[in-house]
Amino acid sequence: MIQNMKSLVIKLVPRPQNKPTLFMKFILLIFLPLFSSSQNKSENYPVYHGKDLGVNYNPKQTVFKVWAPTASAIKLNLYKTGAGGKAIKTCLMTRKEQGSWQTKIANNVKNLYYTFEIEQDGKWLGETPDIYAKAVGVNGRRGMVVNMLETNPINWKNDKRPPQKNFTDIILYESHVRDLTINKNSGIKHKGKYLGLTETGTKNVDGLSTGLDHLKELGVTHIHLLPSFDFNSIDETRPELNAYNWGYDPLNYNVPEGSFSSNPYDGRVRIKEFKQMVQAFHKNGIRVILDVVYNHTANRRTPFNKFAPDYFYRKNADGGYSDATGCGNETASEKPMMRKFMVASAAYWAKEYHVDGFRFDLMGVHDIETMNAISDTLHKIDPTIFIYGEGWTAGSSPLPEKSRAVKKNTYQLHNIAAFSDDIRDALRGPFNNVKGKGFVSGKNGMLESLKFGIVASTQHSQIDYNKVNYSKAPWAAEPGQTISYVSCHDDNTLFDRLNIANPDATEADIIKMDKLSQTIVLTSQGVAFLHSGAEILRTKQGIANSYNLPDSINEIDWSRKSKYKEVFYFYKSMIALRKHHPAFRMPTTKMIQNHLKFLDTRDSLFLAYQLNNNANNDSWKNILVLLNGNNANKEIALPAGKWILAVDGDNVNESGLKKMETKIIVPAITAFILYKLN
Repeated sequence: MIQNMKSLVIKLVPRPQNKPTLFMKFILLIFLPLFSSSQNKSENYPVYHGKDLGVNYNPKQTVFKVWAPTASAIKLNLYKTGAGGKAIKTCLMTRKEQGSWQTKIANNVKNLYYTFEIEQDGKWLGETPDIYAKAVGVNGRRGMVVNMLETNPINWKNDKRPPQKNFTDIILYESHVRDLTINKNSGIKHKGKYLGLTETGTKNVDGLSTGLDHLKELGVTHIHLLPSFDFNSIDETRPELNAYNWGYDPLNYNVPEGSFSSNPYDGRVRIKEFKQMVQAFHKNGIRVILDVVYNHTANRRTPFNKFAPDYFYRKNADGGYSDATGCGNETASEKPMMRKFMVASAAYWAKEYHVDGFRFDLMGVHDIETMNAISDTLHKIDPTIFIYGEGWTAGSSPLPEKSRAVKKNTYQLHNIAAFSDDIRDALRGPFNNVKGKGFVSGKNGMLESLKFGIVASTQHSQIDYNKVNYSKAPWAAEPGQTISYVSCHDDNTLFDRLNIANPDATEADIIKMDKLSQTIVLTSQGVAFLHSGAEILRTKQGIANSYNLPDSINEIDWSRKSKYKEVFYFYKSMIALRKHHPAFRMPTTKMIQNHLKFLDTRDSLFLAYQLNNNANNDSWKNILVLLNGNNANKEIALPAGKWILAVDGDNVNESGLKKMETKIIVPAITAFILYKLN
C-alpha cells in the first residue's frame, strides 16, 4: 500500500519550474510523512546509551537487560541445562528507558541457562539468547549465567601480551584451530580443540615439531585464527560427524565456538579453554588475532531480528535485504545500536580474552565511522592491538562507497590495515583467473604493481600509478596499514596455485617460484602475512573454496614438514632475517621515501632496489634486493663497492655467503639479497 502511495505522491509532485497548487501542497503534507515514516521507521528507534545490556551476574542479584524497542512484551526463561527440559522459571520483563527491557532475579542463578521470548506485532517469536550473550549451552541456543572470574585459568591475571614496538614488526600466520591440530601425524592429543594449541613437545613421526612448537620455531609474531566465536554450521551434539567449517556464519558473537572445546554442553568450558589457548600462545611469545565477522549473520533468523526486526540489517530501495556479503544479508554498521554492539563486542574480546587484534571479514561492508570508533576504543585499551581487514565487499551495497571501509579509503582509517591484493596478484596471478600467471612465473607488466606492494601501498615518487593493477593512487597513509601477502585461506594454497598456473613446470621450479614469492612478501614494507602450511608447501588438492570440506582437504599434513624440510628452513631463515633487520619494516612513509630507491634494470621481469643509509637504524648500511622473475639467468652490474651476499634463493646467511663486486649473475626465478656494512 505504501508503495502505491509513493507512486501517487510522485505523480502529483510538480516539476521544479511549476509553482505547486494548494491541492498539491495538501497531498504532499498528508502522504510524504506517511511514506517517510514507514520507510525509515527503524531509523527513529530510540538509542540506548547505557553500558549494561546483556546479563550482569551477582550472587545476590542478576540483572537481565535487552534492547527491543518494538516489542510489546518479553519473557525470560531459566533452565537447568543448555538443551532440553522445561523452564524452571519464567518471568515477564519490564519496559525501561530508550527501548530497553529489564528484569532482576533476586537470588543466585549462577550456571543456569536462559532464553528470551519476544512478542512482536502480536506474535511470540522463538526462544533465543540475547545478542550480548557471553556464555551459551550446546549449539548456542540458550545463554548461560556465568561468573566469568571462575573461567580464568591459573595465573590468568598475570597473562601479558608479548612485546611489540611497531605494527610493521608483525608477521601474521593465518590458520584454523582444526587445521593445525587434527592431522593424525600431528602428535597432538587434543585434536581439533583449543587445548591442542596449548600442547608443547608435539612432533610428527620424524621427530619434527608440530602445532604450537612449530609456530614458535618458525618465528611468526601473531597467529590469526579463523572464526573461533560461536558459529552456526557445526552441530556440537554430533562430534562423530567430524564436520568442518571455516566459521564465517556467526551465531553468538561474544562466545567461543563449542566444537573446539572438550565439552560444548557446559558453557564455562569453552571459555576457559579459549583463554588457556591464548595464555599458551602468549607464554611462547605469540600474539593472537581473532577473525571477526560482523558484516553478516548466519541467517536472518538470528537474535538480531527477534529483538529489533530488520533494524540491524541494510535493505535495498525495493525493501529487500541487501547482500554485499554474498551470504544473504549484510549488517548496518552505521546504525547506532549496531555500531554500539560492534564496538562493545571487540572491546570485550580484547579485555576478557586478552585477544591482541582483529581481522575484519569483508571490512568494506562496514562504514568508516564505525571502524574508527572500534579502533579508537581498542587502542585506548592497548595501543598495540592490531586491526586489519578485507578492504572490499562481495557485492553492491546501499552504503555509499565514500562511506565504506574499502581499500581506497584506508587513509581515512585510524591505525587500521587492509590486505594488498595488488602485490598478491602481481606475484602469483589474478584472483579471477586461477590459471593466470604473475611476476614469479614470468608474466610481464607486473613491475609497477610489484613496486607498489614493496613500498606498502604508500606514496613513492618512483612508481607509475597508471600501471598498478588495481590501485591508481596510494591508499595507505603509513606502511603499517598494508598487509603484504600472496595467499590466504580463501583461495588455493600458493603451492596449488603455482601448480595450476604452470602445469608444465617441474616441482623444483614451482618451489623456486614459491620461495621467490615469499621472499618478496618477507622483505616488502608493511605487515607480512603467511597462510598456514605455506612453509611446508601445503596443498588442498587444488580446491580453493574449502570452507566446509573434510579434514582430508583442509588439515595441515605434518608429514610434509619432513618431505619439504629445506623449504621450511628457508621460510624460517627469511622470517629471522626480517626480524633482525628493521630496514625491511620501516614504520613510516617518510622513512621509506628517504631510504628505498628502485634501480633501473631495463628488464620488465627483473626488479632491483636499495635500502640505503642504515634504514630504520639497520646494522647493514646499504641493502640491495635483486628479484629475477625471468626463466633465465640475468647478469647485473652492482653499485660501486664491496657487497656481501646474504640470500641466494636457497640459502640465508646473515654473516655472508660470499663477497661480490662489479657484476653478479642472478639465477632464474630467484631473489638475491646483498649488503654493505659501511
